[in-house]
Amino acid sequence: MPAATVTLFVQCLVDALYPEVGEAMVQVFDRLGVPLLYPEAQTCCGQPAYNSGHHREAEAAARRFIDLFEDAEAIVCPSGSCVAMVRRHYPELFAHQPIMRERALQVARKTFEFSEYLVDVLGVVDLGAAFSGIATYHDSCHLARTLGIREQPRQLLRHVQGLSLAEMNNSDACCGFGGTFSVNYPEISLALVDDKIDNILNSGADIVVGCDVSCLMNIRGRMSRRGENLRVLHLAQVLAGEERA
Repeated sequence: MPAATVTLFVQCLVDALYPEVGEAMVQVFDRLGVPLLYPEAQTCCGQPAYNSGHHREAEAAARRFIDLFEDAEAIVCPSGSCVAMVRRHYPELFAHQPIMRERALQVARKTFEFSEYLVDVLGVVDLGAAFSGIATYHDSCHLARTLGIREQPRQLLRHVQGLSLAEMNNSDACCGFGGTFSVNYPEISLALVDDKIDNILNSGADIVVGCDVSCLMNIRGRMSRRGENLRVLHLAQVLAGEERA
């Protein structure tokens, strides 16, 4: 049976700041022979507005997303937090609008995070990737807690030739970003990310891998200010073999 066509749902931070992550995801799917689509009219899923309590604005973004993606066979995103928005909160936004709620549920059922789709849907754990180094994995909050995705990224990393996986302490502790949380509570955010970086350094790894660019951006930024010299990469970049040492 041929693979379903994957429609790419590209997180705003990837689109605007880290396009190399989206490009790496495309390389991985191309290697697997998975046909791809990309709706150029896609915009923010509405998560920042929703998390800030602006549900009317989030609903408008959700309607647009559903209009653009509801005919897709499978929707795949390199961000656990954005997938959690679609799967968990879109149906909640339309709880009192039966037609829209059903449309939201239909879209939610076929929206997947990148590692989840590779492992749980395609059944792939070994992509033939090669990447030298010692990696530690950061469990981002929405991915681990809301979606329950913890082992899939690790399965993929364990099958990367030349890469060793070293677990850090409290790998699922928040990195302190949390979108608007880091703006509203900068002191708490800073304490959290410093704890996270200490755990990363104590793991002995020279690469930090995650599945959410927002977390990685926060960790990378604070590492730079602290003068730490570790690579911070999205899982897709490792699986695509980028920055091979």
